Amino acid sequence: MKCTAVVLWILSAVVCLGRGHHHVGHVKETQDTTVDSSSNRALVTSANKEFAFHLYRKLAGLADSQGKNIFFSPYSVSVALAALSVGARGETHRQLFSGLWFNNSQLVQTEVNQAFHSLLANTMSHEDVNAGTAVFVDNLFKPQPEFLDVLKHSYFSEGFNVDFTKSTDTANTINKYVADKTNGKIDKLVDSLDPSTVMYLLSYIYYKGKWKTPFDPTMTMKDNFNVDENKNVSVQMMKVEDPFYDYDLTIGTSVLHLPFKNSYSMLLLMPGNMTALENVIRIVTYIPKFSIKTSYTLNDVLKEMGMTDMFGDRANLTGISEGQKLTVSGVVHQAALDVDEAGATAAAATGIELMLILSCVWPIIKFDHPFMLLIVERSSETILFMGKIVNPKL
Repeated sequence: MKCTAVVLWILSAVVCLGRGHHHVGHVKETQDTTVDSSSNRALVTSANKEFAFHLYRKLAGLADSQGKNIFFSPYSVSVALAALSVGARGETHRQLFSGLWFNNSQLVQTEVNQAFHSLLANTMSHEDVNAGTAVFVDNLFKPQPEFLDVLKHSYFSEGFNVDFTKSTDTANTINKYVADKTNGKIDKLVDSLDPSTVMYLLSYIYYKGKWKTPFDPTMTMKDNFNVDENKNVSVQMMKVEDPFYDYDLTIGTSVLHLPFKNSYSMLLLMPGNMTALENVIRIVTYIPKFSIKTSYTLNDVLKEMGMTDMFGDRANLTGISEGQKLTVSGVVHQAALDVDEAGATAAAATGIELMLILSCVWPIIKFDHPFMLLIVERSSETILFMGKIVNPKL
């Protein structure tokens, strides 16, 4: 909980498609999503933060043992799993809500749907951000109309019919859709699809922001980044001098607030024994210029976070289909980040593959050493992206 408390303190201080498919016909208005409770939105935002920190720790545990960078969009994962929870029932629903930290706030599904409608609408209102969801449904599979209605009206979902027996064509269709929505940053979310897949639910987010005070490219020069005590790598280190950057030192952690021209900011957190520059008017900041891309299969991580039933034959997704028993066969996530003198570009996508349960049994301030980063929307304190840079050259 220490990490959670630190980042919450920081946040409070910072004021397509291929052939053979067509749109699914589900245009009936069944839910009034125009009325949104600000208190429910605040509860969901708070829950999303807790989920972000817990998912970060799980991914960090995997990455630290392998010396890998971490970068992901907790926003994208939360949206995808919240959309899935619309069709979950019983214990499967309880586990999803608990894993997403909604149970702690005693939220019900309709309140969560309304809150995500508001959060997504706010995110999409920014010209520098593109976010949304989509659902790809097999031609022979008939989901509950109510499930599709909620996805469309609360999660701004686009719907498409595809033929999952043509697994390569459908994978290409999904990948092209995600690539289009993320300006090519996430170009292969799906490696392969099982022909028995009946539904693929995904969320995506793309962000491109320009620094409020750009780094001068003429001041970028080669420098060393210390991966650990025994290893350093050569990087292009950017430099900026500006009197308006925030600087705090708390619990042994250096915190830098880099605002974009819009309402978003990048926060850089670097542990160490740096001396506080309390009386210095101008702060000189060095951060590496880098590009990273990450890919995760979240099945085991989500199971460790309590969301177990949806992956096996105990899955209760009858809100999606009553007549056919479904299970989640995979949850994948990809993210990409480019940081240069002009600004930062980030994108991510989360995919949830659903299959029918058959008769077979399913298996159950010189940032020159590792630092964390977050991209947040300041007014709502929504965490769009989060990560840890261990080696900018990976």
